[in-house]
Amino acid sequence: MKTKLTFAAALLAATVIGGVANAKQLVYCSEASPAGFDPSPWSGGNDFDASSRTIYSRLVEFDHGKTTISPGLAESWTVSDDGKEYTFKLRKGVKFQTTDWFKPTRELTAEDVKFSFERQWKKDSPWYSYLAGTGWEYFAGMGFPDLLKEIVVVDDHTVKFVLNKPEVAFLPDLGMDFASIVSKEYADQLQKAGTLQQFSQKPVGTGPFQFVDYQVDAVIRYQAWDGYFGGRQKIDDLIFAITTDPAVRAQKLKAGECDIMSYPAPADIAGLKADTNLHVAEQEGLNIGYMAYNTTVAPFDKVEVRKALNMAVNKQAIIDAVYQGAGQVAVNPIPPTMWSYNKDIKDDQYDPEASKKMLAEAGVKDLKMKIWAMPVSRPYNPNAQRVAELIQADYAKVGVKAEIVSYEWTEYRERGKAKDRDGAFQLGWTGDNGDPDNFLFLLGCSAIGQSNYAIWCNKEFEDLLQKGKATTDVAERTKIYEKAQEVFKKEAPWLTIAHSKVFMPMNKKVVGFAMDPLGIHRFDGVDVTE
Repeated sequence: MKTKLTFAAALLAATVIGGVANAKQLVYCSEASPAGFDPSPWSGGNDFDASSRTIYSRLVEFDHGKTTISPGLAESWTVSDDGKEYTFKLRKGVKFQTTDWFKPTRELTAEDVKFSFERQWKKDSPWYSYLAGTGWEYFAGMGFPDLLKEIVVVDDHTVKFVLNKPEVAFLPDLGMDFASIVSKEYADQLQKAGTLQQFSQKPVGTGPFQFVDYQVDAVIRYQAWDGYFGGRQKIDDLIFAITTDPAVRAQKLKAGECDIMSYPAPADIAGLKADTNLHVAEQEGLNIGYMAYNTTVAPFDKVEVRKALNMAVNKQAIIDAVYQGAGQVAVNPIPPTMWSYNKDIKDDQYDPEASKKMLAEAGVKDLKMKIWAMPVSRPYNPNAQRVAELIQADYAKVGVKAEIVSYEWTEYRERGKAKDRDGAFQLGWTGDNGDPDNFLFLLGCSAIGQSNYAIWCNKEFEDLLQKGKATTDVAERTKIYEKAQEVFKKEAPWLTIAHSKVFMPMNKKVVGFAMDPLGIHRFDGVDVTE
């Protein structure tokens, strides 16, 4: 049986970490447990919050609250005229965290950068499959194995990426979570000891906070890292209080048991705004909530069936009942706030009679299927179970019997990748780098088995995707992506459900927290005033 620490006990323990009494602390009520603390194998926002954005750093970093990038571990870089070589000059004096389980003997070098990417790339590396049943979701899904030709260590503080082809979004891609830089020295220590899995359980990075302890499904504790190259943080102790129920998160925030919370239920927002001790930040989300059909399994391999099922769903009713004014019906796989959004595309209209007729014409009757419902609230879907119930009722009206299934969050995502998965899979996406490719790659051929839950590989769409990645002219890229959205809508691998507004409630004593269009929860630069 797993031993859990009570929330109160966790807070008490946190006040005496490292023997520091009355330390300044911030408690974040997060929505789910992380799959692990390695920032590269998974793609959940909660995984990133708990690892890459606290413990680790990257060559380039996104500016707080923006999609622009600034120097990170790299203080400067140059790009060759043909767009195939990126050379980075690393900061000198960057230290890896010193912990009870690792004492670094050297500072960050180009070898760490090379290792951070090659462990996700080189199949002969013992690190390539060190976590059984887990792949490198972003690295593979975004086509990095085909993009990279070699990574060259020029000297201790210079590293060069050589690409097989130009990639217009390569630089912002390096600001994403999977591109976090890890310690080769620490990896070598674990490999020698035969304890590779500890890499994801006891992390070591160069970021603003260092990992202290994790009480499974309850509390994660961090401390400000004194040696952080960006300067020591004002928060001494950062605590993630894992609270899966959004209503309970809201209660804890109101009671002062946490200082900031993720993803409130729409029904709770008015009450949170009315609390004079709280501030509720909000912004349009750079996101999409969808349901992916398994396009390789009959009858979902027929576009007519997918279109018919889309026409059976009353999406506006879902927006009204679940999002309660904080969302809009999604038409395309990218949000309307993203450049290249194709506003001329018409949605599949809600028409149960036409849906029934189309199913019959496709030879489908007495269809039984599964609707997968996420067990956690996400920025793009506050209540997947309720969405599933509404879709289930709509399907029943056209003669389709649907069973709702769900699993623990990490298991849910892994099961959804199975090529023989039945039915339609609810998930969504928040943009990582402000580029349309970061949404459309979810439907790319290389993302099958990783982020492509529709298991959809369409040559016309794929050709457009690759052409867009290699084109530098924004106007031309816009035309390419507009066409890609036309192909997507014609083939209907997803039911596009919603784009949501995102809310971030916090105590008014929290200062310096910036809502992020990329869905990032960052606590560097944040303070708590009395």
